[in-house]
Amino acid sequence: MIYFVVLSAILSVLGLAAIAAAQEIGLLLFGYGLFAFGVLFALFLVKRHFDFADGSARH
Repeated sequence: MIYFVVLSAILSVLGLAAIAAAQEIGLLLFGYGLFAFGVLFALFLVKRHFDFADGSARH
């Protein structure tokens, strides 16, 4: 699981770099989307981990 969290962190940083380098709306929206995906995916993985620890996860 830790590999996917690291991957989502890398995607988030790439999204921030795309936002910083954007000079047109297309790249700006792509950067925001990539950043949001990375953050939300990491939060989903943390939630999934604690759901499995509690035993309340769906199989």
